[in-house]
Amino acid sequence: MTDKDKGNRLEININEQKAGGEYSNLAVVTHSPSEFVLDFCQVMPGMPKANVTARIILSPQHAKALLHTLQTNIQRYERQFGSIREVRSPNETQVVVNPPTTKLPN
Repeated sequence: MTDKDKGNRLEININEQKAGGEYSNLAVVTHSPSEFVLDFCQVMPGMPKANVTARIILSPQHAKALLHTLQTNIQRYERQFGSIREVRSPNETQVVVNPPTTKLPN
């Protein structure tokens, strides 16, 4: 690694609470002229509501950079693991689950 490369590196830290991540199976994207808002939600089978687990607000420039980064990484993933099946609706899940027969505690 050259000195120039070292100057372009960014050390990213994450605390233990955030390191576990948040599961999301639905994303809602809205925007204004100055920002994009990404709401990541968790939809539970058989439940009429989705809970927002994280909200990320980006400038348009950072949203476009995220788009390119996701495209690149999805291409790499599909080369290694095969094509990703697209989800057609928020009610469709990637994993088959049986809906609860009783209301889940909230």
